[in-house]
Amino acid sequence: MANKEELHVVIGTGPLGRAVMDELLARGKQVRMVNRSGAAKVPAGVQVVKGDAVDRESILAACQGATVIYHCAKAPYTRWPELFPPITEGILGAAEATGAKLVYGDNLYMYGPTDQPLKENLPERTTDGKGIVRAAMAKTLLDAHRSGKARVAIGRAPDFYGPGVLESALGARVFRAVLAGKAAGVLGNVDAPHTYIYIRDYARGLVTLGEQEAALGQVWHIPSAETLTTRQIVELVFTHLGQKPKISALPKPLLQMLALFGGEMREVKGTIYMFDKPFVVDHGKYAAAFGTDTTPHSEAIRETLEWYKQQV
Repeated sequence: MANKEELHVVIGTGPLGRAVMDELLARGKQVRMVNRSGAAKVPAGVQVVKGDAVDRESILAACQGATVIYHCAKAPYTRWPELFPPITEGILGAAEATGAKLVYGDNLYMYGPTDQPLKENLPERTTDGKGIVRAAMAKTLLDAHRSGKARVAIGRAPDFYGPGVLESALGARVFRAVLAGKAAGVLGNVDAPHTYIYIRDYARGLVTLGEQEAALGQVWHIPSAETLTTRQIVELVFTHLGQKPKISALPKPLLQMLALFGGEMREVKGTIYMFDKPFVVDHGKYAAAFGTDTTPHSEAIRETLEWYKQQV
């Protein structure tokens, strides 16, 4: 039976934060959502409070009474180096002050290009600025755990898709485009195996890390359904709609040209290696410790399409 006395604080009300909220509610937890506006559309019984992670008093007040804090906040993609670390340090400070566990939703940029499946013990060899930022933030959090200042677990996942997810390699350029009768817009080599994770599976894994004392002080790759090629994933989308697949892959030379104009395309250029050749995530460590409970891609895509249809 769930402990109603526990308070689970989710910082960030974007797609991942909301998916974590849904998972917590499904487990009978008391949930407080935190963002800078103090407003969000949430189910009855969920608190929404204003909290700015870079303002110590603000974020500490928002996290008072927390049992577990989930770091699902983000910074604008083009401004990670200057904005993301202060956000993470502020959230870490709140965890240290309240004594709450801190679960951080991380990605996989820090490993850089590799020819082998991604495991937690891989060296961090990225040379891309965003990967360097991610590596530094994870180190800050783990150092705080090792020094006894905080209790931290890190859950890493690849590109995610699902309800609420618009800005992703499997976001609106695929699902919204296909529903509009257009070609699915994708990146890189569509025939290279690429691990994608359903956002609800990612959230389920993060909440499990928050429940398990054995998760603390470590990095975990959250389990996803089987690794397919991008083409196979996109073909499942068309199959659900009874349509013939139409795929439009952005050629690398065009991406490089667009990157010259700056903005998000310049940022994407730094991580395009993930889509040029096999990008396979190994979640064996998590599976051995906590088991594997994932949603088949076919079911996840059906649920994602239903969400997109409701947005029209």
